[in-house]
Amino acid sequence: MVDSLINLETKRASFNLTIENTRCTLEFSIENDTMDIRSVRVPESVGGRGLAGQLTRHALDWAQTQTLKVIPTCPYVASWVQRHPEFLPIIVESSRDRLG
Repeated sequence: MVDSLINLETKRASFNLTIENTRCTLEFSIENDTMDIRSVRVPESVGGRGLAGQLTRHALDWAQTQTLKVIPTCPYVASWVQRHPEFLPIIVESSRDRLG
């Protein structure tokens, strides 16, 4: 688990992780106590290691501690939440319909 290596960049509204000199990023915005997770990017050179999932879990855990609701705009994050229903309570109700 690389959770301790994930950094929050508030100015860029992103969580970042650098593995083997390669930057992986989860980008979001916050408005009215709602976090909109827009994208997760993991370059191919470090793909297949579960890094996108770790970034996603870290962001959702952080959102919980900040008492934020989440809109999973990013298709990867939406599918990840489907596989991890323990995070459904923090998903904005109107977004839950998309998750099936």
